[in-house]
Amino acid sequence: MAEQPDERHQRPEGVDDATVEAVGRASESFEWVVRARGRLYDFHQMMGRADILLGEAISLLEDAGHAELAGELRRDYLGRNAVEGRWTFELVEDFDGTFYERAARWDRRLRDELTGGVRHLHESEMKAARRQGGPHDDA
Repeated sequence: MAEQPDERHQRPEGVDDATVEAVGRASESFEWVVRARGRLYDFHQMMGRADILLGEAISLLEDAGHAELAGELRRDYLGRNAVEGRWTFELVEDFDGTFYERAARWDRRLRDELTGGVRHLHESEMKAARRQGGPHDDA
């Protein structure tokens, strides 16, 4: 007997292969946006950590008797904008508001309107097809 997708991943009546493929491709696009967003958050946190470490280094320089150099470093470098006029939290907020939230809405809308809200429909059918003809455990 052919393996079928689990109950949560059944293809709704009347949804054709071309639609499943198109929605699957759009969902894959959104997954790449999610990955890019993660990298942006990585950048945000890395830059924040770098600034914290620099602040600690400035304090250590002052404690070591290099107050003039530490002061210059503080004025010129500590707390600088990552890009013109903005820190990284502002980049994250702008990306979320300008791009990410719209991408998430479209991902949800395409699934809801075209495939009955079923997530990963294309992948679930691929799983079932690839598991034909052989025993598979739950591992």
